[in-house]
Amino acid sequence: MIRLLITDDDKNLRSVLATELASEGFDTREAPAGQTALEMLRHDDFDVLLLDLTMPGLSGMEVLQTLKKEEITTEVVLLTANATVPTAVEAMKLGAYDFLIKPVKIQELVAVIRRAAEKHGLVRENRLLRSQIQRQMEFPEIVTDSPKIRQVLDNVRRVAPSDVAVHISGETGVGKELVARAVHSASPRAAKSFIAVNCSAFTESMFESEFFGHEKGAFTGAAAQKPGLFELAHEGTFFIDEIGEMPLTTQAKLLRVLETGTYFRVGGTRELRSDVRIVSASNKNLTAECERGMFREDLYWRIGAINLHIPPLRERREDIVALTRHFMVTHPVARGKKISRAAMDLLAEYDWPGNVRELLNVLQRAVLLHQSDELQPQDFHGVERTGHNRDLRSLKDVEREHIRHILAQTGGHRGQTAEILGIDAKTLYRKMNSYGIDD
Repeated sequence: MIRLLITDDDKNLRSVLATELASEGFDTREAPAGQTALEMLRHDDFDVLLLDLTMPGLSGMEVLQTLKKEEITTEVVLLTANATVPTAVEAMKLGAYDFLIKPVKIQELVAVIRRAAEKHGLVRENRLLRSQIQRQMEFPEIVTDSPKIRQVLDNVRRVAPSDVAVHISGETGVGKELVARAVHSASPRAAKSFIAVNCSAFTESMFESEFFGHEKGAFTGAAAQKPGLFELAHEGTFFIDEIGEMPLTTQAKLLRVLETGTYFRVGGTRELRSDVRIVSASNKNLTAECERGMFREDLYWRIGAINLHIPPLRERREDIVALTRHFMVTHPVARGKKISRAAMDLLAEYDWPGNVRELLNVLQRAVLLHQSDELQPQDFHGVERTGHNRDLRSLKDVEREHIRHILAQTGGHRGQTAEILGIDAKTLYRKMNSYGIDD
C-alpha cells in the first residue's frame, strides 16, 4: 500500500484529498503545516509527499530544500494555485517529482502519485543494493543496520589480524558463525581453510576421532586412515561452535593441543603439529558453566581471550526490518513479492526467540505458502506483537516456548525443527523430554 502524506494549510481541502485518495487505496496521513510534515517525515517512511507550495511558516520550497539537505528520499508532488515557469524549474532542481496546478482532477492526481511511489520504490531498492555491495566488499554475508552489530564488526577488524583465540557468545540463531567467518575473512589466514564444527552433533565417543583423526584399524570400523578437523584446518581457522556442549574429557584433550600445538591421531604414534586459529562460540554462559564444574576454567581462559557478544534480534529491532528487506529483494522465492507496512510492523514487534534463523525461516515459509503479491500480517502464523510487552521469564521458559513455537510451524517435524533451532535431533529430543513437550 502506498503511504501518502498530504500537507496543506487548508483543512477542508486536506480532508477532501485524504478521503478521496484513501478511497483509491492509499494509506493517507495529514499535516497542517510544513514543519509538521518535516517532523513526520523524519520519524516515518512515506512514499509520496503531496505538498502545498504556499503555506504560512515554512513554504513548500523551504520544505523541499530541507528534504534535500537531510537526504530524505520521499518523492514530492507540489500543488499550487499560482504556478510560474521559474518556480516549477526551481522545484524540479530541488528534487520535486511533479508540479500540479489547483484545482486538480483526482484521477490525474492518483496517476501522478502512483508513478511517484513507483520511483520511490526503485530508489529505495537501489539504495539497498548499493549498501549491500558496499558491505560485500568487507563482510558480504552480514546484513545489519544496528549500531550494536557495527560495534561487533569494528572489534572483528581489530582482532582479526592477530592469531589470538576469539570466543563468540550469543543466543541460538543470532549469527555466530557469520561473525566467525568475518574474523577469518579479515585475517591473514583468509586464503586458507575455514573449518566449522558443531559440538552438539557429536556423541562423546566421536569427538577424539573427529577432531584429531584416526589411523586405519584404530578401532572397529576404522577401515582407512582419516584426517581430523585440526588437520583439515591447518594454517586456517577452526571454528568450534557450541563448545559448551563438549564433554570434559574432550575439553582436556583440546586444552593440550592449544597449549602444546601438537596432537596424535587416534591409534597413531606420529606427532602432528597444529597451526590453526581457534574461534569458538556458545549460547551458554561459560563462566557459569565453569562455576558448575561443567566447563574447564583453564580452557575457558585459553579460548576466551577475546569475547565478542552478539545481542539477540529483539535488542536490535532495526535489523528485523533490514533483514526482511534484504530477503525480499535478494531471495529467489520472494521475487515479485512485497511486504505490507502492517506486516513489517508486526515482524518488528515480535521478540524472535529463534533470532535471525527463525526470522528467515518464517519469511521463506510465508512467501512459499501465500500466493498474493503483498504479504499481510495474517500470512505470518504464530507471530504475535510481543515486543516491548513481554513479561520477565526464565531462559528455560523462553526456550520451552520457542521449541513449541517452531514445532507448531513445522507441523511437529522434528528434523526441520532441529535444523531451524541449529541443534541436532538428539539434542532436540532431550530438550523435549526435559520440558515435557510432545509433538
